[in-house]
Amino acid sequence: MKTSDYDFDLPESLIAQHPLQKRSDSRLLVADCITHQYQDRHFYDIVEELDDQDVLVINNTRVIPARLFGVKEETNAHVELLILKSEDPHAVECLVGNAKVVKLGTRITFGEGELVAECCAVGENGLRTFEMMYDGLFLEVLERLGETPLPPYIREKLDDPERYQTVYAKHDGSAAAPTAGLHFTPALLEQLKAKGVAIIEVTLHVGLGTFRPVSVENPKEHVMHEEEYWMSEESAHALNRAKQTGKHIIAVGTTSIRVLESQLQMFDAFQAYHGVTSIFIYPGFEFKAVDGLITNFHLPKSTLMMLISAFAQREWILELYTHAIEEEYRFFSFGDSMFLKRYND
Repeated sequence: MKTSDYDFDLPESLIAQHPLQKRSDSRLLVADCITHQYQDRHFYDIVEELDDQDVLVINNTRVIPARLFGVKEETNAHVELLILKSEDPHAVECLVGNAKVVKLGTRITFGEGELVAECCAVGENGLRTFEMMYDGLFLEVLERLGETPLPPYIREKLDDPERYQTVYAKHDGSAAAPTAGLHFTPALLEQLKAKGVAIIEVTLHVGLGTFRPVSVENPKEHVMHEEEYWMSEESAHALNRAKQTGKHIIAVGTTSIRVLESQLQMFDAFQAYHGVTSIFIYPGFEFKAVDGLITNFHLPKSTLMMLISAFAQREWILELYTHAIEEEYRFFSFGDSMFLKRYND
């Protein structure tokens, strides 16, 4: 297995620069992993694809204004931070844009001194840990000084930051959106519930583990960054019940699937838990939790391409991507969606 096995050519014109006016109008490629048949639909057709034998698992994390632009106190050099973990203000983990200028003890000022970050630990590959000094609530300070951290391939300004949030986002903490969920609307969720589809919530704060690129040719040498997640007692009970009664568990997004498969790897069942996962799913992985996956189209040579290639088959996934490119599907965060099924109706 080589990282280059997960490469493909994508016309830049197919990289979605903005969300559609209506979330559920995005396109949906429905693909049966057993028969290798697929069809072009729209996301609002997901109501026809699911029924009362299906359980939908969503990630209710919320993106924080995690991108900060400040100046180094000693030199006035400009420094950009992307906050990855923010639960402890004395140990905020960040990815630093020009990390070589940030050493142990470096102080960075944001705004008019409203926020000061002092580097208290130096990691590899641009990672630094800071103690944050401010008055009031940290999230309120970020709301005033920070920006929504859109991916670098999105070059257009987002008029409404809420369009980079799912409609069910609840718990602040992500540096990126779980983008497979961006297609859902409140009305669509109500239609699914009316059909008897159970909707179960988990929380994983999206960080470097999800979006860091693979920089080595042997994927097994890639180190996944830890991401924090929560499984509630209520969700664990509902998921165990779904397994016992033979219902299909369908993950909305790769973050949801990582929570579910991490649980079964650790406990052999679902249980209430707050911890971290650094699970890396690539071909050869044995899925124990999930029967279906709703996911966007991913970057070439990414861990997410490897995950969906483990869920289906690499050659077939690349065939689906070729079809999507020929049909001019929109790619990446604000793009269109796939529904991969590993079960018979």
